[in-house]
Amino acid sequence: MKKIILSLTLLLLFSCSSTKSVVDNSLYEVLNYNNDGGANIKFYEILSEPNEINMLLSDANLKKKIKTEDLQNCNFVILNMGPLPADNYNIVIEKIEETDANIILYIKEIKPQSVENNPAIQIDLVYPYSVVKVNSKKPIVIK
Repeated sequence: MKKIILSLTLLLLFSCSSTKSVVDNSLYEVLNYNNDGGANIKFYEILSEPNEINMLLSDANLKKKIKTEDLQNCNFVILNMGPLPADNYNIVIEKIEETDANIILYIKEIKPQSVENNPAIQIDLVYPYSVVKVNSKKPIVIK
């Protein structure tokens, strides 16, 4: 009898699940960071028009991460660091602020310790870049 009651109780507990949906209210999402594969020049590009954003859909990794409604509701930022002499460079968003008029992205480029201590080290060039989705259509300012 105890086994039956215990079994029914466990069955009831595990069969009932929460249907609460989780809403992601983050202002940005890093869709892709790659330590190599960027362009030959350093640039930050803001993509806000749907025809510009469609260019990102040709990338196999980004195609899975960009939804159709993102074309109308989001802006995208490409952060390209250009050619660098090491493979440990990184570009990060320190913080992001939303004002009434725009979105402010604070970008920080991180250099590897070995390069700062010994700039004479020669390593193959890499081309780090990052693609960021900003969940807003407000104009973006990069600092």
